[in-house]
Amino acid sequence: MTHPRLHALADPDRPAVIMTDGAPGLTYGELEDRANRGAHLLRSLGIARGDGIAYWLPNCPEVFEVYWAGQRAGTYITPLATALTAAEADYIIGNSGAKLLVVSPAIPGLATLPARAGVTVLTLDQLRAALARQPAGPIADESPGFHMVYSSGTTGQPKGVRLPLPEGEVTGEHMIAAQIGRRYGLGPADTYLSPAPLYHTAPLAYTTTCHRLGATVVQMPRFEPEPALAAIERFGVTITQMVPTMFSRLLKLPEAERAAYDLSSLRTVIHAAAPCPVPVKQAMIAWLGPIIFEYYGGSEGNGSTGITSAEWLEKPGSVGRASWGTIHICDDTGNELPTGEQGTVYFEGGWDFKYLGDEDKTRNSRNPLHPSWSTLGDVGYLDADGYLFLTDRKSYMIISGGVNIYPQEVENLLITHPKVADAAVIGVPNADFGEEVKAVIQPLDPADATPAFAAELIAFCKAQLSPIKCPRSVDFDPALPRLDNGKLYKRLVKDRYWPLSDRE
Repeated sequence: MTHPRLHALADPDRPAVIMTDGAPGLTYGELEDRANRGAHLLRSLGIARGDGIAYWLPNCPEVFEVYWAGQRAGTYITPLATALTAAEADYIIGNSGAKLLVVSPAIPGLATLPARAGVTVLTLDQLRAALARQPAGPIADESPGFHMVYSSGTTGQPKGVRLPLPEGEVTGEHMIAAQIGRRYGLGPADTYLSPAPLYHTAPLAYTTTCHRLGATVVQMPRFEPEPALAAIERFGVTITQMVPTMFSRLLKLPEAERAAYDLSSLRTVIHAAAPCPVPVKQAMIAWLGPIIFEYYGGSEGNGSTGITSAEWLEKPGSVGRASWGTIHICDDTGNELPTGEQGTVYFEGGWDFKYLGDEDKTRNSRNPLHPSWSTLGDVGYLDADGYLFLTDRKSYMIISGGVNIYPQEVENLLITHPKVADAAVIGVPNADFGEEVKAVIQPLDPADATPAFAAELIAFCKAQLSPIKCPRSVDFDPALPRLDNGKLYKRLVKDRYWPLSDRE
């Protein structure tokens, strides 16, 4: 069965959503009722198939009520990050064409959000009251909708990733759910811990896939390392998805705290979204066993890879072989490169996405010689066995004296230093070489932000990397702008050091 309606009919009292903070959750029966009423509400507001709706909510059960209402009303569903300013949220609402915004009154930006003609805004209390007035049961003209997410904006203004809406019955099998179900054996017996914000693509896609497959979603309001371990023990969590920064925070807990929790129910830990330093993943496998699974892909759905723990131990640093689509490594002119040579990573055979309202960005994501091949902007290479190794994002590359330097390698080393909480490596202006390497460090202890520690970190890099890759200077930041999905908002870091006229 691949839809929450079918699970509601079979077992209406099964938990669909459990909140770890004790807030009320949802059974499958309750989720079905509220999704149907929500679909009626959308139609009463004049919202038809192909229209857009949006939510601006913290992690709460109402996210799923809105999502599944939109899914059975044939709409595009756009999540908004809770930390957006009013201006940033207004841009996405306008660009997406959303006709309904469901918002929590606790969102800081709500107070100054400008009104938009044709957009209905409902707070959570207003949503509950509106749903109570709607009839029960499905709407007469059901059709399947899907999410339309926005890029993180780590290198520029966010772009909407728009895919064709599915066809057929709303309860029909969805390809993402089918893939996840096959890959991880996910089903009604599973309990999935969701520690990440539901406005990011992977948490939204995986939690709603759990509902398609009948699993229970245990949702954290926000990630904290020890409460995550406590939730695994308390709820008998069998599967979870995290990002590498969560791994790092878990590993930096005292050994006694980690050992205090029974994690024996856990059989699958999935990670993606950002590069995972090799030592961090090695430590996670040593701790939890060979249950760590990694994938690489994007909101665009143009292709993906996957790798098991056993494979990764044979190919440390790889993100796996293609699990959807065919990988091509190409030079800047679009020509395919031989095995082992690094270039832009393209996929062939995935979804034909577009960036809403940005024809240039859509066109630039396609291979110049093979327009059906698309890229997320990452650089990497394939080994002789077809395993993909990512080098970095093309937009992050540093060119110093004509030499290409990829910051990811340096960041992956710096994060392993026991006194480093987070690291960003960027190119900054240099009169002789064009750019030079700078590290911006978030120390675990703010008192370590000293010239002596800066020198220690430079020496730490020089002991393990060639000199051209090593930072020539180190600055400190009490909190690097890393998004909750694990991605570093590197543009904000880089903008501090470059004149406005030179910024990308």
